[in-house]
Amino acid sequence: MQLIAPRRILPVAAAALLALSLPTPAGARPDTAAGPQTTPTTVAATLDGLAHRVALALADRDTRTAVTSAVQAGPVTLAGVARLHADAAAADRAVLAAKGLPASLGAVTQLRLALPQMRAALARGQAPLVATAPTDDTATAITAYDPSGRTVLLDPARAPQQPVLVVEVDSARTVPAGLDLVRHALAQRGVAPAGPAAALSGGYWATKVNAVRLSDDEEPWIKGAAEIYSIVGGFGLDGHPKVDIVQMPYLDYDGTTYYPNQLLVHFSAYKYNLADVVMMEDDGDTNYQSLAQAIATALLTITDQGVYIPLVNAIINAIPTSWWTDDPDYVDSWYTLTTGSSGHLNGAAANGWIEVSPYWVAPL
Repeated sequence: MQLIAPRRILPVAAAALLALSLPTPAGARPDTAAGPQTTPTTVAATLDGLAHRVALALADRDTRTAVTSAVQAGPVTLAGVARLHADAAAADRAVLAAKGLPASLGAVTQLRLALPQMRAALARGQAPLVATAPTDDTATAITAYDPSGRTVLLDPARAPQQPVLVVEVDSARTVPAGLDLVRHALAQRGVAPAGPAAALSGGYWATKVNAVRLSDDEEPWIKGAAEIYSIVGGFGLDGHPKVDIVQMPYLDYDGTTYYPNQLLVHFSAYKYNLADVVMMEDDGDTNYQSLAQAIATALLTITDQGVYIPLVNAIINAIPTSWWTDDPDYVDSWYTLTTGSSGHLNGAAANGWIEVSPYWVAPL
């Protein structure tokens, strides 16, 4: 099954590859580089450095046996591995700082098996490679490390026969915390949520997502499930923009139709019978403080002129430039949904569609 790729607006040049004429596992090419980046200033660089240290730790047979046995059952929190606790704790702090999240969130780096079919090789005792998923989906190689610390370049289009362990951020923990931070930061900056208002005596209309599907894109085999959320915007009763952040945790893979029956737009607090939706993906490098500040800065410059102004472009233009290069987050957008919107709606960027219907939220 293909995984959701972060949708790209601007192309990124792929890095040149170095080669060695050494025996390699199928689907892999060794590289002469001595090790990972030494200054982890981003989430990607931090994870790359941690992957290198994990690979070195696996040279110890007891550690490798314990880790490889554990990952066959599911992702493993790296801070819980005794030999890796200090490295993982340092990486956790760096990741949380880079994402604008509080240190109190704790351990957020984890290790998983890249593909289920690699379990058999691990069970046979084959030493795994350790890698992180590239932030650039057009990259021509995936950087991995073997237990000696040597760099190995893997083909993004073809999984190697040698098992691969992936160092990544535990998005199941960071995304909800990050989106809560965005909601709070937006409210502090004057961009209040529309949100459900079930206390209204007469009830209100909402837009319900009956089905959703994102495009089937070719993407590296190493990618895991996506973390999708939507930014829903409209003008409040006071004439100022309001924004809701709606997490869509079920939307894991592209090329798959989901039937969530999820309320996406709540029209109870909007001045106009119109709202916009910008769908985003958390690719691991998202800084939630920067996201909230950028959205608030853009929306607070928009004033009600007595006619509805779509907010999609303002939200998209507010996204930091770097997110459109190595760390793209934009998935798709839908303009001017109304209380009467229904049926199949293609996204403006042609990366997916949603099927919606009006939904009456009755008062309590």
